[in-house]
Amino acid sequence: MLQIDRVSSNRAAALEHLERDAEGTALLFMAGTWQPSSDGATRACVDPATADEVARVAEGTRADAERAIELARTAFDDGTWPQMAPAERARVLLALADLIERHAAELTKLETLGCGKPLREAEFDVADAAACFRYYAGLATKPHGQTFDVPAPSMSFTVREPIGVCGQIVPWNYPLLMATWKLAPALAAGNVCILKPSEYTPLSALWLAKLAQEAELPNGVLSVIPGAGPVVGAALAESMLVDKIAFTGSVATGQSIMRAAAGNVKKISLELGGKSPNIIFADADFQTAIDYALFGIYANAGQVCSAGSRLVLQREFADRFLTELVRRAQAISVGDGFHAGTEMGPLVSETQRDRVERYIALGREEGATLLCGGSRATVAGGDRGYYIEPTIFTDTTPDMRIVREEIFGPVLVVQLFGDESEAIRIANDSAYGLAGAVFTNDAARAHRVIRKLRAGITWINTYHPTYNEAPWGGYKQSGIGRELGTYGYDAYTEVKQVNVNLAVEPSGWFREPGAHR
Repeated sequence: MLQIDRVSSNRAAALEHLERDAEGTALLFMAGTWQPSSDGATRACVDPATADEVARVAEGTRADAERAIELARTAFDDGTWPQMAPAERARVLLALADLIERHAAELTKLETLGCGKPLREAEFDVADAAACFRYYAGLATKPHGQTFDVPAPSMSFTVREPIGVCGQIVPWNYPLLMATWKLAPALAAGNVCILKPSEYTPLSALWLAKLAQEAELPNGVLSVIPGAGPVVGAALAESMLVDKIAFTGSVATGQSIMRAAAGNVKKISLELGGKSPNIIFADADFQTAIDYALFGIYANAGQVCSAGSRLVLQREFADRFLTELVRRAQAISVGDGFHAGTEMGPLVSETQRDRVERYIALGREEGATLLCGGSRATVAGGDRGYYIEPTIFTDTTPDMRIVREEIFGPVLVVQLFGDESEAIRIANDSAYGLAGAVFTNDAARAHRVIRKLRAGITWINTYHPTYNEAPWGGYKQSGIGRELGTYGYDAYTEVKQVNVNLAVEPSGWFREPGAHR
């Protein structure tokens, strides 16, 4: 039985809404029913702030995934959701948005419990999730086809139709929000979805499924199957019955999904992370640039695919800038996300903390200078969570692994430049191309640099704002396709061309037997 006394009352309250069996295990959601895994296996969910087990969740098997796929196939081919009027689908999504807002306080706590981020960050995520469902509910009812001026007596037009059964694999850094980014457009377009949350953070996805039930999403339209990527995720990617796979995560896993998806040439959307440059010129507003340099890398403890993890800094004022940046970084309050004063929480797991520590050690070995951080953070109330100090490396070279590889933690690497052309060259010297920013008070230069930056998401004099209305995705190895905005909706549709003959009579192309031309 789940030992509630091991966590605070806030933590306990976050778990109350989950569907659980008599032993306290949170159940998986299979096309409208709550059930254990097919082999009875479970997995522990651990609070990153305390390293305590706070819940057990049914661990989905390949058999569970295959059963969910079969049910989804039937729901799409024979069910009502794909043929439902867009206004009716919109009604369900709007009801779901209302429910998310009604339970925002509890969902916020559940997000913090699952991934460790401060409550104030989780609050934004929950609000964005509700807004995302609302946006796509509105988009579902808007025109999506085109008509073409073609020679008489024909008319030609296109319609957009749902792709079909969609497998969706989401990461642990934004559990609720990443699930929403995939589910909202897919459901709005009339698809049927199987969601695989991260095995580290399945709790909010399971509650989202319960809220979808309450919003009267038809049975069969959504399944949530927690489990390991090589088991549940692989089953989704390989299945001949799945029409599309959408994934957010590492390049290596994205490559394996691409190979598996080739089996039936299923549609794919991949968002694979980055090593994004934050370019700061000497004429930038100093305090604004400092503020966003910190926010760009230390929000969510650096566990953000678009994090400004490379600070590309103009050499002429680097000493002044770095002195102030280190002072501010060392003042960041690191601690339990449930504590009001916490500005940066723990990493999501022991595995992730170990990974980040290996990169910090590697940075030292490669000869970079450690300006601050580099160790496990000391946190009031205990040292059992997965905390790392805000860390900054300088004296880096382009070939260093800490410069080239995604660390996914609170580790900033500094690269210095002289002029504009060198800044652009350094910024684009990466296998990734997800995001990037430029800080300068020269408007013309800002736009010149942004136009030359090989990245899909860019900012001028700010970092990190994201909008449901705008596309999200990257160049190069940062992925394939876009999420959010109309682009995100289109990614879950097929385009059908329809041609109509307005003069219903034989074409005369082939002559009648015995006739002469």
